[in-house]
Amino acid sequence: MARSNLAIRTAFAAVAIPIVLIAVYAGGVVLALLLALAAGLSAWEYFRLARAAGQPSLESEGIVLAVLLPLAVHAYRTGDFNPPVLTFGAIVILLLMIVGIWRMGVQGSPIPGIAITVFGVLYASGMLTFAYGLRYHNYAVGARAGALLLLYPLLLTWTSDTAAYFAGRALGRHKLIPAVSPGKTVEGAVGALVLTALVSWLYAHYVLAPGAELALTTANAVLFGVVVSAAVQFGDLVESLFKRAAGVKDSSHIIPGHGGVLDRLDGLFFALPTAYLAFTMPHVLIPALR
Repeated sequence: MARSNLAIRTAFAAVAIPIVLIAVYAGGVVLALLLALAAGLSAWEYFRLARAAGQPSLESEGIVLAVLLPLAVHAYRTGDFNPPVLTFGAIVILLLMIVGIWRMGVQGSPIPGIAITVFGVLYASGMLTFAYGLRYHNYAVGARAGALLLLYPLLLTWTSDTAAYFAGRALGRHKLIPAVSPGKTVEGAVGALVLTALVSWLYAHYVLAPGAELALTTANAVLFGVVVSAAVQFGDLVESLFKRAAGVKDSSHIIPGHGGVLDRLDGLFFALPTAYLAFTMPHVLIPALR
C-alpha cells in the first residue's frame, strides 16, 4: 500500500472512528441519523451498481426509503411512529408498484425494477438497521451495556476483514472463489475465522461480562466469533458479486483511500443481523448467555 494512500486511510479513520463511537454510546436519534446517512449512501452506491449492470430501479425512491428506515425504527422505539408493521410494509410496496408502473411503463421493466428497488432498501438499509436493534436489545440494560453489545460485532467485523487481508497476503496460496473475488484466499478466510474467534473470546470475557453483565462460555464466545466472521466474509463476497456484475472495482470513490461505503460496510451488513439473531434467539447459538 502506497504511503500516501495509507496516510489518507489513517486520517479518515482518525475522524470516522470517534464519530462512530460517540453515536454508538449516545444511541437514540444520534445513532439513527448516522445509520440513516450510511444507509442513504449505501443505497446510492447499490443503485449505481444496478444501473451499471443494466438493471432498472426506482433510484430516488429507494434512496429516500433507505434513509427513512433507521429513522422510522427509532421513532417506533420512542412511540412517535407506531403503525402495524406488516400493514405499513404492504402499503410501501403497493406505492412502489404504483410509482413503478407510472414511471417505467411496460417497456421500462417495472417488475424487475420494483424488485431491485425493494431488495436495495432491505440490503443497504434494513441489514444496517439491526445495529439499532442491538443497541437497544433486551439483554442490554443501560447505555453502557447497549453500546458494548453493539460494539461486539463491529469489532469482530473489523478483526475479520483485517485478519483476512494480512493472512491472505502472508500465506495465501489457494483462491477461495476466484470467479467472484480473485483476491480472496482460503488461507485468508481461515486466518480470519481463527483470529476473530480469539478476539470474540477476549471481548466476551474481559469487556462484555464485566462491562455489560452479559456472560458467554468460552465455547459459545468462540463459536460466535466464527459465525460472525463467516457472515462478514459472505457479505464481502456478495458485494464483490455485485461489483463483478457492474464491471467496477469499487462501489464508488466517496471515501478517501477506501473506495465506497459498500466496500467498507459489506461485511457489517451480514454481521449485524447474525449477531442480533444470536442474541435474540440464544438457544440457537449462545445458550449460556445470562
